[in-house]
Amino acid sequence: MDGILARFRVLIAPGLHDSGPEHWQSRWQRLFPWFERVGQDAWDQPDLSRWSARVDQVRGGDTRPTLIVAHSFGSLATVHSVARDPSGVAGVLLVAPADPDKFGVAAQLPQQALPVPSILVGSTSDPWMAAPRAELWARRWSSRFINGGPLGHINAESGLGDWPEGLETLYFLAEKAQNSRLTAA
Repeated sequence: MDGILARFRVLIAPGLHDSGPEHWQSRWQRLFPWFERVGQDAWDQPDLSRWSARVDQVRGGDTRPTLIVAHSFGSLATVHSVARDPSGVAGVLLVAPADPDKFGVAAQLPQQALPVPSILVGSTSDPWMAAPRAELWARRWSSRFINGGPLGHINAESGLGDWPEGLETLYFLAEKAQNSRLTAA
């Protein structure tokens, strides 16, 4: 396992249609085989309640402090899950969240700070949520906002490979979560 990340259980929460083999989430799982993926029964049916329940179910299978690395609609499911019950979650990395208004779920999401450390990475050329909207949701959730620049939807089509900048962000979140846990203890 790898340094500070080894202190956490790391869950990958993909968006619509799962993350294909060249998506940075899948590449990270190859780099860190102990990262676990949150699977969905119907990857083409974005149902916030069902997807969030699956995040709950997978989270409940382990008592280690957990970091969740979510993308697109997986970010919305993660936020929904963690806002209801943050137990065991040490932090969340929300990458290119889908705009809740596009799915009619904005009212079901928290309108206040998330109960765990969080970072939201947006893109100036994301067709699923414009950077100003992503920044608005980041402020609402008290998430640190990172403007990744013109990266599209921050997916396989973005050509990021292993996305080293994203990994640096995950390491930063892990350090922040570790410090939060030590302060709370």
